[in-house]
Amino acid sequence: MSRRVPFLLAALLMSGRAYAVDFNFEGYGEFRGAYADGEKSYLDGGLGKLRYGGDDTQGQFYAVGQGHAQILPELSAVVVGRLDPYHELGIDMLEAYLRYRPISTNAWRFTFKAGAFFPPFSLENTEIGWTSYWTITPSAINSWIGDELRTIGTEGKVEWRGGDWGTLSLTGALYGWNEPAGVLMADRGWALDDRPAGLFEHTREPDAMAALFGAPVPLQTELFSEMDGHVGWYLQGAWDVPDIGKIEVARYKNQADDAAEKNGAFAWETHFYSAGAETSWHDFTLMAQGMNGYTAIEPVEDVEFETTFKSVYALAGWEHGDWRAAIRADVFQTREENPGVPLPTSEDGHSFTAAGTWVPYGWLRLTAEAIYVDSTRDQRAVVGIDPHQTQTQLQLLARFYY
Repeated sequence: MSRRVPFLLAALLMSGRAYAVDFNFEGYGEFRGAYADGEKSYLDGGLGKLRYGGDDTQGQFYAVGQGHAQILPELSAVVVGRLDPYHELGIDMLEAYLRYRPISTNAWRFTFKAGAFFPPFSLENTEIGWTSYWTITPSAINSWIGDELRTIGTEGKVEWRGGDWGTLSLTGALYGWNEPAGVLMADRGWALDDRPAGLFEHTREPDAMAALFGAPVPLQTELFSEMDGHVGWYLQGAWDVPDIGKIEVARYKNQADDAAEKNGAFAWETHFYSAGAETSWHDFTLMAQGMNGYTAIEPVEDVEFETTFKSVYALAGWEHGDWRAAIRADVFQTREENPGVPLPTSEDGHSFTAAGTWVPYGWLRLTAEAIYVDSTRDQRAVVGIDPHQTQTQLQLLARFYY
């Protein structure tokens, strides 16, 4: 069993009382067709900002399954797996954790989680397998969270339910195995994709980065690895008022030793602030989120490679009956700030996304989506590409829930 997930297979023999374990399995399988022009996708070693690229038309199958076992009224276990035959590991795990929520008879409620799971920083990605309710492709912020962040440790949440005042909550976590978080932000920059990293796969870095350092292609990195023994943390406060809306504010620090090294890879000291808000009125929903952060390594004593990053998006959604539609605008930026030899990894960009969805049955979702991305990244010059690039991606998706 991997040390990365120390809580996944706990033998749970609780008290002498008899209790039947309630197990259910749900998920989806999907077929999609996609066309994207411009650069090769980041998944194939390119500097493209989208899941697809290279003036290519593709059809793909993809599936996510979630097993949920209610062991006791207060205790449950969740495992989320993925089938993706087009990449390194055809079968991988996205989450695996235990959740303990004591029965509450007053305004206070407590929840504890232990294992490997996504951090609670998204108003957008609320569906199974880190998927979005409104679009196929999430924002740049929530794409990056899925690509590089996973809480492998413990999380506690306390809620106060105040009736008309809504619900106030505070969530905090302690975790490890996430010191590499930041390497893609620095070496690849922002991207928009709906394929979160698996817990056990190796993620490909841009071939341009391999060329810059004379490394072999493909250059791959392990995202969920313990490198320095430090414990990271995050805190999030939220206020959810019925019929008005919700706001969230979070602070994340992985506490990595930026000089630590393991198997030729460095730990990235990464921290950021995130804030989001959502409100609904009749058939309409508005949400927005912003993030501002920093990541750095120190490969040579007193020489730091630093990248600051920021992004913001705003989404407007409409839903009526079986139909829903959404439009979203993203703006993103990174800045390389090295006192030594500068690296050409700064970028500026923006994107626009439009999606329409029809759900004729509870088990079927049909979605069409278009994304346009305009970005300038100096790194492209390393492989002889104009730093300024535009891309358009069109997708048709049929998702079957079970």
